[in-house]
Amino acid sequence: MQYLTFHLGGLEYALDFSKVQELRPLQALERFASDGEILSGVALSRGVIMPIVDMRIAFGSRAPRHDPRTDVIILKLSTCVMGMVVDDVTDIVTLAPEQIVPIPGAGAGEAVDYLLGLGEVHGRRLIVIDIDRLMSIRKIAIGSRQAA
Repeated sequence: MQYLTFHLGGLEYALDFSKVQELRPLQALERFASDGEILSGVALSRGVIMPIVDMRIAFGSRAPRHDPRTDVIILKLSTCVMGMVVDDVTDIVTLAPEQIVPIPGAGAGEAVDYLLGLGEVHGRRLIVIDIDRLMSIRKIAIGSRQAA
């Protein structure tokens, strides 16, 4: 299978390339709304209005810096089209299923079900993710939390 690789918070990730519609520099998107923390707004791309999720905030511990390498991966997921902001896109690699091994210490819990495993290509370690599962995670509303 082919995977698109990208950097996020100092780590390198890989996602199924068949889920990628296009790649755009962050500055090239026509953004007409921008609010929220992780949801950095909505943008227009090829006539489609889509949400833009800033994964640098979701996965990072510091405020993101915009630079010319900041990319937006336009994803065609099973439920929608959306953009995902990453530090930069690296390349496209081919990984066979046997090249992806489970992540040590990552159990089968719901919190990490989007982590498919670790892949290695040309000495690079890649965290392979299921982008549909990752983007389907819903944040629990504060009002709905229950005390233990």
